[in-house]
Amino acid sequence: MAQLAPLPSPTLVLPALIASADDPTRLRFLEFFAVTIRNAHTRRAYARAAGDFLAWVAARGVTSLGAVQPLHVGAWIEALGSEMSAPSVKQQLAGVRRLFDWLVMGQVMPVNPAASVRGPAHSQRRGKTPVLAPDEARRLLDTIDVGGPAGLRDRALIGLMVYSFARIGAALAMRVEDVFMQNRRLWVRLHEKGGKRHEMPCHHNLEDYLTAYIDGCDLREDRKGPLFRTIARGTKRLSDTPLPQPNAFAMVRRRAAAAGIETAIGNHSFRATGITTYLKNGGTLETAATMANHSSTRTTQLYDRRPDDVTLDEVERVLI
Repeated sequence: MAQLAPLPSPTLVLPALIASADDPTRLRFLEFFAVTIRNAHTRRAYARAAGDFLAWVAARGVTSLGAVQPLHVGAWIEALGSEMSAPSVKQQLAGVRRLFDWLVMGQVMPVNPAASVRGPAHSQRRGKTPVLAPDEARRLLDTIDVGGPAGLRDRALIGLMVYSFARIGAALAMRVEDVFMQNRRLWVRLHEKGGKRHEMPCHHNLEDYLTAYIDGCDLREDRKGPLFRTIARGTKRLSDTPLPQPNAFAMVRRRAAAAGIETAIGNHSFRATGITTYLKNGGTLETAATMANHSSTRTTQLYDRRPDDVTLDEVERVLI
């Protein structure tokens, strides 16, 4: 692998098949990640898929891009199927297919060898995200010690995800100015995937949590600063650095353990918990989709875990 110039995201290491190609090919490969993909997570995932595939075929004697055949792509997908879930395999194939499409359009390759390759069958009707019962979510929020900045921050972040169905990425991307008053009510502005802006009025509990956090940590005047921040070393005060997603995950696990919650929850669990609780209390699927900023109610249905209660009730009928 050879090291080349950095992209707008972390430095991309070129696979050997690309590093040994001519300048137009190398440039076209880099442009795929720098020009066509705006989401940093997607860019990293597709770069990893392309690197893994090109390393895989190189290890099997393929010496140039032009020598890559559909048979190679199909064999790679078959091998991945024994290591990854079907959705992960389909994502890997999508990344490689899009890369080759881009190379074909740039006249680097005559045809796309991944175009005719089918991914594994996959149909998902029920989400896998662990959810909390309403009393567990309530206990988690109530057991957070809000005597300092860390507790105020953690309660506000978890409350935001529960009450506004916010994705963790959108929550951590918020600035202080994204919490604002409108019609005498506090609102939040979420910057979702694809550059979509989504605004929601706050539940009264969330309004209390956000107000206590912003005022208690003196954030109100720093309107352009990140809303959720790390704790500075040795000071126990908020820094100017946005809270990274892995740190938020570790915080959630730590707070759940302190509350005696045994379910292995993650950041996404609060979105699923909020949606399920809303629907259990008479909310409609269509409105839940709007609140969650889903373009289709089919996506929202993956977060609806009400059928779990029916399943549990039926299991208990086995009276042995």
